[in-house]
Amino acid sequence: MLAHLRRSVVFAVVCFVFFGLLYSLAGTGVAQALFPHQANGSLTAVGSPLIGQTWTSTRWFHGRPDNFGPYAANPKTGVAGGDNPLVANGVKGESGATNLGPRSKALVADTRLLVAWWHAHGVDPTTDLVTTSGSGYDPDITPTDALVQIPMVSKATGVSPAALRHLIASQTQGRQLGFLGSPIVNVLDLNRALARLE
Repeated sequence: MLAHLRRSVVFAVVCFVFFGLLYSLAGTGVAQALFPHQANGSLTAVGSPLIGQTWTSTRWFHGRPDNFGPYAANPKTGVAGGDNPLVANGVKGESGATNLGPRSKALVADTRLLVAWWHAHGVDPTTDLVTTSGSGYDPDITPTDALVQIPMVSKATGVSPAALRHLIASQTQGRQLGFLGSPIVNVLDLNRALARLE
């Protein structure tokens, strides 16, 4: 019996050292060596470029609707959440997108309201600007998503459309490894550059 107990204790200690310490240290070392920006976090006084932000003013470029902050679900006020960024209720939501399906009446109604909101601000929105991403926290938009917002941002800031097009082009990141995905624009970085431009 003592032999079995000794083996169990030794096995538990070996597993703790290997999986609890060595594996964790190796993962941290690889993350620091290959992805230091992401591993060390990116939260600044104005937000994080790794997570979508809430932009409430028409003087800024907007990202995709999400399920956080003013976009959050709130059963008390009847806000469905996620796909309805028009109601600012001040209650923080959960991470992740909503589960509203394509036949959901709430999704259709919220999307129509969002399209009308964009049209009222002189923007002919792309599909991405009226639908949530898979995570609900996408920090990036396509260059086309940014370009269609130029009339709204130009009117609110007084910056010329040509200058805004140049700004978007300067903030556009190419495909990962030259062939993966699509070109993207980080909304926080774009708005930081816009603030410097103003």
